[in-house]
Amino acid sequence: MKTVLVAGGAGFIGSNLCKRLLEQNYSVICIDNFITSKKSNIQNLLNNPQFTFIEADITKPVEGDLKFDFLFHLASPASPNHHSSISYLALPIQTMMANTTGTHLLLDLALKNNARFLFASTSEIYGDPLEHPQKETYRGNVSTTGPRSIYDESKRFGETLTAYYVRDKNLDGRIVRIFNTYGPNMLKEDGRMIISFINQSLSGESITVFGDGSQTRSLCFIDDLVDGLMKFMFNDNVKGEVINLGSPSEHTVLEYAQIVKKLTDSKSEIIFSEELPLDDPLKRKADISKAKQLLNWEPKVSLEEGLNKTIEYFKSI
Repeated sequence: MKTVLVAGGAGFIGSNLCKRLLEQNYSVICIDNFITSKKSNIQNLLNNPQFTFIEADITKPVEGDLKFDFLFHLASPASPNHHSSISYLALPIQTMMANTTGTHLLLDLALKNNARFLFASTSEIYGDPLEHPQKETYRGNVSTTGPRSIYDESKRFGETLTAYYVRDKNLDGRIVRIFNTYGPNMLKEDGRMIISFINQSLSGESITVFGDGSQTRSLCFIDDLVDGLMKFMFNDNVKGEVINLGSPSEHTVLEYAQIVKKLTDSKSEIIFSEELPLDDPLKRKADISKAKQLLNWEPKVSLEEGLNKTIEYFKSI
């Protein structure tokens, strides 16, 4: 049986990945320190004999002699919400260290185990893009000093570290740029767009749209993303590759608000905030032609199906 280490395994993406790996009969070691996740995300996995949980901070050397074959590095705050206590803006040092020092330590750990390594990067490395949709060859339009650089630039350096280990240390590594993803196990206090719209709709509060709502996003359901992550990691022929994973289906922020309002049968009013967060990208859409070609992957869950599953999850909590 192959063993997989998932750093950030109690988070939104990590917990869904751990569950799927166990279903596929892998042994799983999950590392998390719960700064942007909850133990409840993995509570139903703790009694599985193939699941090991280690509470630890990946910016410090992990204690013990861990043995594994694959390492997913998903550990980092990811929410850009200005008002959330778990956003990367509220946790700037932790975010920067997770993607730099943490990546360095995990790369060394993977090298020690002769393990395959996947670095979870982000579409945010493209910044406010001048190319649309964004291909992996696009180098981005990113501020090195703006508030979002805490996340964007540390992810870019995490990519640099990973590419160096592949190139100079012969590590079997690969980089995935994850676009907007949603689904069960997201935290209510995360505050990202789709969560806010759902929670505001369910509670009868006004649904707040930043700017005029014309900025676009493309949302991928978590089950599809996990499929892509596993196909990428367990493909023997993509060492050193960089791949976008996300949905190519693009909607405006206002359209998402209207869709959520309809699916929740909410009486909430949609209101507009003149404030548009600094450096907030006006367009975001994945070019997934490379993922289709190399992995035979593309999203399968429709927006309505994914949103209904997510709405049911938030109703249940």
